[in-house]
Formats: sequence, C-alpha cells, structure tokens
Amino acid sequence: MGNKPTIAISHLGCEKNRIDSEHMLGLLAKAGYPVDNDEELADYVIVNTCSFIQAAREESVRTLVELAEANKKIIISGCMAQHFQDELLTELPEAVAIVGTGDYQKIVEIVERVETGERVKEVSTDPTFIADENLPRYRTTTEGVAYLRVAEGCDYRCAFCIIPHLRGDQRSRSIESIVKEARQLASQGVQELILISQITTNYGLDLYGEPKLAELLRALAEVDIPWIRVHYAYPTGLTPKVIEAIRESPNVLPYLDLPLQHSHPDILRAMNRPWQGRVNDGIIERLKQAIPNAVLRTTFIVGFPGETEEHFSHLLEFVKRHEFDHVGVFTFSAEEGTAAFGLPNPVPQAIMDERRERLMLTQQPISERKNQAYIGQTVDVLIEQENPETGELIGRSARFSPEVDGLVYVTGEAILGAIVQVRITSADTYDLYGEIV
Repeated sequence: MGNKPTIAISHLGCEKNRIDSEHMLGLLAKAGYPVDNDEELADYVIVNTCSFIQAAREESVRTLVELAEANKKIIISGCMAQHFQDELLTELPEAVAIVGTGDYQKIVEIVERVETGERVKEVSTDPTFIADENLPRYRTTTEGVAYLRVAEGCDYRCAFCIIPHLRGDQRSRSIESIVKEARQLASQGVQELILISQITTNYGLDLYGEPKLAELLRALAEVDIPWIRVHYAYPTGLTPKVIEAIRESPNVLPYLDLPLQHSHPDILRAMNRPWQGRVNDGIIERLKQAIPNAVLRTTFIVGFPGETEEHFSHLLEFVKRHEFDHVGVFTFSAEEGTAAFGLPNPVPQAIMDERRERLMLTQQPISERKNQAYIGQTVDVLIEQENPETGELIGRSARFSPEVDGLVYVTGEAILGAIVQVRITSADTYDLYGEIV
C-alpha cells in the first residue's frame, strides 16, 4: 500500500457537530492518515455540515460548491448529509461519500472503501450511535476548553425543529463514561468543561428511567477542573435537586442557559412547548432566588407563524422584566418536515427582522448595565488568545460562554489556557476590559 491520502475537515454547525469532527480527526490520525487543516493541500475534504435552518444549509452548500469547483474529493458528513443524502449524491458528482450523523465513527473504513473507487453512502436511517471516552478524539477548541457530550438526540418534537429527525431519539452516556472522559480532559490541562446535548436537563432519562443531571454534576464536582458549564438547560428540568447540585458543587458555574424561545402561552402552544407556557415567570423568579448569583442566558425566536404585535410586546415586556445577562434572537425559519412548516399566518420577513432588531435594542442597555456592574471588581478570566500585534490577551470570565457571549480584553502577562485574576477597568454592551492583578 502506498502513501495514505491527506485529509482535511471543513467544520460547519454547532458544538455537537464539532465533537463529531473531533472524533473523525482522532480516528483518522490514529489510523495513520495525515490530517491537514489546509484544504488546498488535502486529497480529501470532509465537510461536516449543518442543516438546522435555511441559512445554515446555504452556508454548507456554498462550502461544498467552492470545494467542488477546486476539484476536491468531498466526503459529506453531518446533519445535511443525514437530511438530503440522495439529493447531494445526485447534485454533487465530486461527493465520493455521504456519512450520516450516526455513522461518523466508521470514517476510516469509509475512506478505505472510497480509495478502492467505491462511492460510499453510509447513513443509518435512525441514528443510534453515541461516542464514549474510548473513541479517539482530537480537540479543535482552544487548549483550556473542551465540550463534553453527555447525550445525543432528542425526544421532544418542537414544531420549529428538525433535529430529532436528523439526530434520532435521546441516548445518554453513563455517568461513569462521562466522568472518565472528564478526567482524561483534566489531565490534558482543560480548565473548562462545557456539558452539551440537545436537552441537558433530560440527561439520563432514557438510560436510568429518570433524569440524572444532579447526580452527574455531583460526580463531576470530584474531577479536578475549575469550571463546569451546562448548556441547554430547559427551565422545567432545573428541579430543586439540580439547583442544589449546582449550588453545592464549587466547580459547577451558576450559569443557566435556558432556551426559552418565547414568553407568550399561545405561541409556546403553537411551538408545541405548552408545558413551558405555564411556568415561565414563576420558574425564572424561583431560579433567581435559588441561585442569587446566577448568570442567565436565553434565546428567543421572533416571527413564528401567527405571532401578532400583541404576542411580540408580551415578549418585549418579559425581557425587560427578567433582565437576562445574555439574549440571542433568531427570526423564524420554516423547515420542511417540521410541524410549523406551512402553518397559516406567516410573518413577513421584514416584520421578523424589525422585531428582532427591537428585541435586541431592548436587551442592549440591560446587558450593558450588567457588564458595568463589574467595573472595579476582580474576576477570574480564562486566557484563550493573544493578539500578536499588541500583546493584548483575550479571554472569558465565568459569565461568558465561548462563541455566544462576550469577551474580556486583558493587559498583562499570562499563559494561554490559564485562569488568572483580572481587575475590570471598563465595560461596554458585550465585552469587559481589564488588567491582570
């Protein structure tokens, strides 16, 4: 056998998809394939796609077309491969393989088959695979941070969301398996673990017959990692037991990421989230009382079909009343294959854009005020990058999650991947500025 072909991965989509990319890189490297992040030098490019909404698909398609025009041999993996397998094979003669969301663990065998001239389609109709700590993994995040997937798939059927259709039903890893991987990551110098799944508050339900997030957090509290952050916590799943585990585990950050989507009961019912409509206000007040230092992040969808000006003002008032630390706002995207596709009374795009703008403008002064409260305080900051021109360091405090929240710009000396104390000297809407103490 001659030299093995060089392989690059072009990564699109969310951090759950990123973990799949990291496992493919780890498996290929272990099998002796040269892995290169320069797509131009690679013989094959694996494009790990996203198919969540129209805009994400367009970005995935642009990447595929550019690579095809550069005469690259393309392996398409990820959510869009799962979603549009046959169309992609038909439309893109350059695609030598299509790999489903439950099949990326077969990547080495897939490349071997492609090398013999076969065009491979490896897509499980109902994905059931979930990787554990024994599957090789090559991390692509900054050295201080790692995502840790506790479960894959989702059992909910929210009207706007195609994910269960693309990633299958929920399947959780055991507490032992997750703790083992956390220890491996700690030994690699990881300072921050971010627990992810589709709905992290439902972790363990399929495996143990009841949610086990509280038990998982207590087990991870024993691991030598300073920050543990939980993403995608549905408010109804933040039970007294889970709240207590957050409060009593010193390394579990009081950072609550609540994907609320809306505040009005009618819209929540239409989104097929009626259980949430009854609890919003009360539950957020309860969370604030239970965890007084909680940092609250949430995301909303504006322009769901049937959303009136009255529904939208309800949401504006809700955002003013609860004063979240961080708010993300998306305009509704009608996805074929979801219950919301083809619903009557669509909201015109111009009105959706205008509502998104109004919601962001309502939130900005709140975010700014929250940031300004830190001026003069000393906070722990995980240093992640250095600007080679200015020597200025960039990191995050515990209040900020990577990619979605703000940054802390720091002057002084520090090692990348270390947590240091920083005195905050100024702030704006999204970011903080300070100097190392």
